[in-house]
Formats: sequence, C-alpha cells, structure tokens
Amino acid sequence: MAFRIVPRATSARLAIAAIALGTGSTHSQPLSAQFSKYGSSPYGSYGGPYKQYKQYDPYDDYGKPSASEDRGDMVPFKRSGGPLLAVVGLDTQRASIYDSAGRMILQSPVSTGTTGYETPAGIFSVVQKKADHNSNLYEDGNMPFMQRITWSGIAMHAGVLPGHPASHGCVRLPIDIAQRLFDLTDVGMRVMIVRNDITLAEFDHPHLLKSNAARVELSARPTNPSSRTAADPLQILRSIASSKASEAEVVQRNASEVRRVAMRKSADAASAAKALRAAEASHARADAQLKDAAKALEAANTAATSRTPEAIKQAETLKEKAAVRLVEADTQLQTAKAQALAKTDAATAAEDEAKAAEDASDAAQDAATEAKRRTLPISVFVSRKTQRFYVRQGYVPVFEGPITIQDPEKPLGTYVFTAFGNANERVRWGVVSMYADGNSKVAAEPVGARSPSRKGEARRSIEAIPADVVGAKSALDRIAIPQEAIQRISDVVLPGSSLIVSDEGLSIETGKDTDFVIVMSGEPQGALKVRQREPPRTDTWGGGPYGGYGRSPFGGGGFWKW
Repeated sequence: MAFRIVPRATSARLAIAAIALGTGSTHSQPLSAQFSKYGSSPYGSYGGPYKQYKQYDPYDDYGKPSASEDRGDMVPFKRSGGPLLAVVGLDTQRASIYDSAGRMILQSPVSTGTTGYETPAGIFSVVQKKADHNSNLYEDGNMPFMQRITWSGIAMHAGVLPGHPASHGCVRLPIDIAQRLFDLTDVGMRVMIVRNDITLAEFDHPHLLKSNAARVELSARPTNPSSRTAADPLQILRSIASSKASEAEVVQRNASEVRRVAMRKSADAASAAKALRAAEASHARADAQLKDAAKALEAANTAATSRTPEAIKQAETLKEKAAVRLVEADTQLQTAKAQALAKTDAATAAEDEAKAAEDASDAAQDAATEAKRRTLPISVFVSRKTQRFYVRQGYVPVFEGPITIQDPEKPLGTYVFTAFGNANERVRWGVVSMYADGNSKVAAEPVGARSPSRKGEARRSIEAIPADVVGAKSALDRIAIPQEAIQRISDVVLPGSSLIVSDEGLSIETGKDTDFVIVMSGEPQGALKVRQREPPRTDTWGGGPYGGYGRSPFGGGGFWKW
C-alpha cells in the first residue's frame, strides 16, 4: 500500500512559523472572517446546525485505499525540536501547546464537541496529518490542516469558532493557528483533553526513566581510541540505525540474488528430471523391443522346417539391432540419471543457501527496525485497572508485564509525565494531571451544556489550574516497575518520551499506528459513541477484549510479554 507523504515544511517556512508563534495573535478571527471560508453559517461547511451524519463504517479507515487516495503523513517523530504536548481545556475552550523544552509557545481558542457529541476527556496523540482532508463521517465536512487523534474520526483541524462548543467532537482551531501548528508538529505529539484546563508543571522522581548513555557509547566505541570525539547518544543511535539499514539493504540484495540463483538451479533440476523420465521411457521401449525380437527369433528357430533360412536370418538381424538400441538407451539413461542427481543436489544446496540468505536478511531487517526504534521516544503506560504496564515505541508495541502497585484498591489518578529538553543532556520531566486533585470521581456536566451564552473571551479568561504535583509524586511512590523491564526499555530517554499512569485501562482506540489512548470513563463521550467501534469477539482475540493486549482487531499483533 503506497502512501503519499505530505511535503515537509522548509526551513524558511518553519522559521516564519516560529516567528509568527512568538509575535502573532493567538485569538481567532472575527466570525464574519471565518465564515467567508466555511460558508455563511457559524457552523461552517457543516451547515446549520448539523446535517445528518453518514452511516459510519468502523473499519473504513482500514480498507484498501484507491491509488489516488492521499493517506497523509503517518510517520511518528520524523523531526527533532517540534511541539511535544497539547493540552485542550474543555471548560476554557482553549488549547495550550508546549515545545520540546517544555515552554508554552502558543495558546489558542478552540471549539470542541457540543452536547451529544462531547469531545472525550483523555490522553491521545496525533496519528495522522493531512493538509487537505474531508470527513468520511459527516457530509460537507471540510477539515483543513487535519491532525487526527483517533482512527475513529476525532481530530484537530481548522474550523469555525462560534465562541462555544459546536463541533461533532473534533477540536476546531482558527485557520491561521491550525496552519502554523500543522507546519510545526510531527505525528506523535501528545494531546491531552482535560475537563478543566491544567498547566504543565516541572517534575522529578526516582521512578522516572533515565538514559543509559554509557551503554550506547560503549556499543559504538571506535577501534581507534584517538578518533573518539564527544559522544552524542542520539547521534550515535541514529548512526547505528543508518548503518544497520545499509547492512540490511546489502543483505537483502544478496538474498534476492541467491534466491534467483536457486530458482534457476531448481528450473535446471526440473529439466533434468524431465529428461530422466524421457530416458527411462526410451530405455523401457528398447528393452521391450529386444524381448519381442528374441521371441520372434525363438519362434523362427522352432519352426525351422517350415521357415526359409532368409526368415531366420531376418529375425536374427532384428534382435541384433534391438540389442544395440537397448545399449544406447541404457547409456542415455545412466547419463540422464547422473545429470539429474547432480542438478537436484545443486538445487537442494542452492535452496538451502537461499533460505539461509533470507533468514540472514530477515535478521538484518529486524536489527535495522530495532535500531530505528531506539531512535524514537518511548511510551510507558501503567494501568491500575489491569495491574500491568505496557511499552510502545514509534507506535509499535514492544512488551508488557505485571506491575506492583501498593494499595491497588486505592485510586492512583491519571497523570502524563513527559520528557523535555535535549537528548544529549539529562532530560527534564514535566507532568500534567487529568484533574486538579489527580483523581475525580464526580461526573462532569457536559461542557456544551455549561452557560452556552458564555462566549469565547469569557471562557478564555478562566485561569488554568496547576497540575497536581503532590498527587503525581504519591502515584509514582506506589508503583514499582521491575528493574529488568526498565533495562529493556531504552538506552536513551528522548524528548517526547512519556510515562502515563492511570486508574483506567486501554481504550479500544489503542491499536495499529497509535500510541496509548486512555479515555476517562467518568466523562461524557458523545463523540466516541457516535463513532463507536464494534468490540472484538473474545473467541477471536483471546480471553479478554484485547486478547492479553496487542490482539485488538485494529492491529498490534503478538509481541514479547515480560
């Protein structure tokens, strides 16, 4: 399946976007200006207030696209230094964007899901980007600068902001800000949607992941000590990945050539086998002819009194000729047998060599994939609900295992710990809690129902709540990830790496080409309900709804379990 990647922003474009972020307005355009692009309705191209949505196929995104279909950008973390975290406050109708250093570089008004289509509170990440996208769920659903956060259809995109929640569940942004953000972000940026706007807080704890750069340096140490320079762990990992990729290409080409040789030798063996069968048939005919000639001669000698000497002589001549043909056929048969045996042995040896070359190619490809994976940020999810931890890197499941949680019956809360800074140095960690008190069991009033007359400026004047640092520390104090598992996770903790702790389990939205998706069970989920995927059958994917995780109908496959 061929995908066309959206062209990356040039350096000049990135520089202009960065300047715009620092100096430009973060407020939405006047409604009249916004409507000029999306129509005369405050609901934009969706019509007024909403057109009937089309019947949703939960597997539509996984069908085979047409040759002309643009699947957009789906490769996580292709660049360094882009925004790593977006926090969307449902109460303030405001999005806050944080860069790789943990600085808030942008705040923007948004419009989230209206009543019945509530944007779900939870933890997501950008899984796809398309500059020009149209909804396959709603009629006339134009979604410029779309950054998808669930494969069932929730995204951030440019749209009309009437000053209150008005979407079908997506997060609408002013078009100028949506375009700037689109230019700066990569697939992989974490997106937190919170009931009450929460700010990022600096954080540190002994249980947070730490780099083992010494092991990286040791594995890449040059044979000539005098050639060593100051080690850059990330560059070392990228160099190793590049080298492994080159090696894999060479080994793959060799495997292809060896396979072609094996196919030729197999064809030669088949031809030799066919020639052997023909020689065997010729030998059988010659043998039968000799036997017939011998019987004819014997009959002629038995009836000598009634036969002329010429008839007996003729029978003797026929037998002699038949004997000569049998000798020739036998010689041809022995030659064919020798050739067939030699070519069969050669084909067998070539097949063994081809299989060995293909095994080596598979191993080299696995090594290249693993080396590439190590250059990407890592995500760890700890679930009190399942009493397990899960690890993904580059949207690929790595492994999972049991975890010890003190007082497992007591809520932990939901927290996202994110690594910021430079991979060459010790990363700094920040935390955003899902709630101000870390854990809230009080069901929230749907955002769309809260003071619908309260317009954008009034909402945005609400101060964001500080993250629950005390609760975050308490949660990590109760968690014990096995040391053996920590050693397997990563050599270098890169900016964008994260540790997620929650009382919740994995959402069914977690699957192929996603990071972990966690949805708050006590919050309105209208947008997900109208897009609801069918739950997997337990008899197909194992005893649980995820078959032990990694067996969802949306991908994941099997992987090593710690």
